[in-house]
Amino acid sequence: MTEKQGQITGKPQTRDRAAEVELAVSRWLRAGVAISGAVILAGLIYFILRGDSGYPEGAYPTALSDIVTGVAALKPFALMMAGLFLLILTPVLRVAISLFVFLAEKDYLYVLLTSFVLLTLVISFFLP
Repeated sequence: MTEKQGQITGKPQTRDRAAEVELAVSRWLRAGVAISGAVILAGLIYFILRGDSGYPEGAYPTALSDIVTGVAALKPFALMMAGLFLLILTPVLRVAISLFVFLAEKDYLYVLLTSFVLLTLVISFFLP
């Protein structure tokens, strides 16, 4: 099949669109890792400068509400935990972006499967 015939069927355009989406997703993933790393590093530097974690010995925030409260109070360990939480959210963002890509492509089987995966991930954040 010649390139001209492929353009009539739209297959090269589909591949180009998929490549664009993958490039955009990879940029989001890199940005997510960079931002989470910066937040962790800021918390670590603040911990070193302050000399304590901001929590009593052996205590640390594990619940999302505790992390948010600790970040608002500028507690170093909470900042590091927030960075780790952002790092965990990065692949979840990838799943969410995939959902919208499959919706745009009208690939409803993958929309259903991706929705299930995303829902499972979101629910897992709220389980003890």
